[in-house]
Amino acid sequence: MTRTVHPIEAESYRILRDRVDLSHLPPLTRAVTERVVHASADLDYVTDLVCDEAALTAGLAALRAGAPVVTDVWMVAAGITRAGREIVCPVAEPAAADLGRAAAITRSAAAVRIAYDRVGPGAVWVVGCAPTALVELIGLDAAPALVVGLPVGFVGAAESKAALRASGLPAVSNVGEKGGSAVAAAALNALLYLEDK
Repeated sequence: MTRTVHPIEAESYRILRDRVDLSHLPPLTRAVTERVVHASADLDYVTDLVCDEAALTAGLAALRAGAPVVTDVWMVAAGITRAGREIVCPVAEPAAADLGRAAAITRSAAAVRIAYDRVGPGAVWVVGCAPTALVELIGLDAAPALVVGLPVGFVGAAESKAALRASGLPAVSNVGEKGGSAVAAAALNALLYLEDK
């Protein structure tokens, strides 16, 4: 996607690069790490973020091929630069609440099941809020192109991300409890900004 970089963003990146040298990182890992640090102003992500260059390459290829993007909540979807891309996020639909009650799971986990029924394998999944959504996704045979797993919280967030890394799914995650919608959207945006290059 062709985009104009605002002078504030350019200055932010200049400051970031003055504070930390990420030139040793592979190109997609560097792009994701810088975008996450830029979005959060948190340099701890330099060592806390877990990226796999091959997974990012596959995710970028899937995006270029038009893979659907699924998010756990609309706050994540709102942060993603869409450029005509449809985002699938059924968490607010009555069916998610109904399935959650019937299956005794969270609405976020139910929304993952509903979304998978819609998109099938090969989607790019972005989880920035609900650890239960990430756990549900890991439990499915979803064959994702990429999982951006960056939910935030004191209950289950770090554990769900550890489970993601242990699952062998192509993923971006981080080690600790922090994360969130803005960070998850930023990680995906880093790839979207490279999509047409």
